Amino acid sequence: MKTKNILMVMMLFFSVSLFAQAVDDKRVVTDAENAKAAFLEVNPKLQHYFDDAKAYVIFPNVGKGAVIIGAASGNGAVYEQGQLVGMASMKQLDVGAQIGGKAFSEIIFLKTDKAVEDFMNNKFRFGSNLSAIAVNQSPPSFDVTYTDGVAVFTLPKEGLMAEVSVGGQKFEFRPFD
Repeated sequence: MKTKNILMVMMLFFSVSLFAQAVDDKRVVTDAENAKAAFLEVNPKLQHYFDDAKAYVIFPNVGKGAVIIGAASGNGAVYEQGQLVGMASMKQLDVGAQIGGKAFSEIIFLKTDKAVEDFMNNKFRFGSNLSAIAVNQSPPSFDVTYTDGVAVFTLPKEGLMAEVSVGGQKFEFRPFD
């Protein structure tokens, strides 16, 4: 009898966890679609990157805080050939002269098969050698080149932060079954 009750509780817990995860994923996907629209509203030339990339990842809500050591994290939706294929998480750690907090959206465009494969096999990360371009502060030509098959854009949302730091981002991809 105890074994049966334990089994029932475990099944209920697993079902509730899956349901909660599915609800969170749906919220992130909705937020990602809204973030995509916001990026395109600020700079319609980004449509070329959406059309050109083999895959892209939209992190609609990334939060960052720092006092000398900074950390950021966010969850995102992964699209391949424009189709939603999974979810991703991002963690960032950096160190340097920095203080404050901010929220932003980030899009990573993956143009090459290698970049897509690395991302989907959880081998993708980048550091100070790859910089993100703030969409609302772009140069008039907005001709950003890919670095190793990757282009990154950010859209500030709110907050105030002063920083000169070095660090990197690490990503984890979770495909839909």
